[in-house]
Amino acid sequence: MPSFWKSEAGRAAVLERYGQFLAHWPAANTQLRLPTAQGETLVIASGPKDAPAVLMLHGSMANSASWMGDVGLWSQHFRCFAVDMIGEPGFSADARPPLDSDAYAQWLDEVLAGLGVERCALVGISLGGWLALDYATRRPERVSALALLCPGGVGKTKNVLLWAAPLLLLGPWGRRQVMRRLGAGVLGEATSPAAAAFGAFTALIQANTRPRREALPRFNDAALARLRMPLLAILGAKDAILDSAGTRRRLAANVPQAEVAWLPEAGHFLFGHGARIDAFLAKALLP
Repeated sequence: MPSFWKSEAGRAAVLERYGQFLAHWPAANTQLRLPTAQGETLVIASGPKDAPAVLMLHGSMANSASWMGDVGLWSQHFRCFAVDMIGEPGFSADARPPLDSDAYAQWLDEVLAGLGVERCALVGISLGGWLALDYATRRPERVSALALLCPGGVGKTKNVLLWAAPLLLLGPWGRRQVMRRLGAGVLGEATSPAAAAFGAFTALIQANTRPRREALPRFNDAALARLRMPLLAILGAKDAILDSAGTRRRLAANVPQAEVAWLPEAGHFLFGHGARIDAFLAKALLP
């Protein structure tokens, strides 16, 4: 039993619901199961096969359903590859190698080899943003652009458990309070049937998985200076997980070409930025 699943029944419930989401992927797609040294990896491919490649990396305690609001737009212009990250509640392997190693870069090397992609743009959320930065600092020649939403590894990580742990002991009500403080209260609001369904799915994941407790490695100035490709970072000033002001300062100091979108009222969970990312990618990748 993988350590991050609380029970086999919970694992089955999450993956069954996830499969239902994937059946309604908003673009024609092919679901690929790629072998890697860490185990099998699910990749959902959509968009024109001859278009510039964009690899999408979701956040912690999530999966590629995170992209369903954006991939319909992006796949009009780009060959999009939504990757289920290993060690997270999706259809990829349960392996969680140490973050402070080159294991994730090697894993992405194998994923890209399986896709036949030599160079691509990376879009990442939170932990997926860290993964995108980790790969780009190690393999800058293979990354054509970076679009990052609340990326980890630049500013300091805050000790969320100090205030979140007591609330999480209070069941569904406590989890809702945590989500509100993180800026994801919208997931619990039935603003539309799709939003309500995704909010319920997020709650199902949270109820049946355990988050990573490993400290997120931070990139030093020399590593950030290797990022010469176009870079967009979208940051929420009220992020309760990451020091977004520190992220903005360090990007300005070490990645002068970086475009930073600063959202004064936003928290860690950022929604509704698909068109901004699409425009950024079009400027960076299309003739």
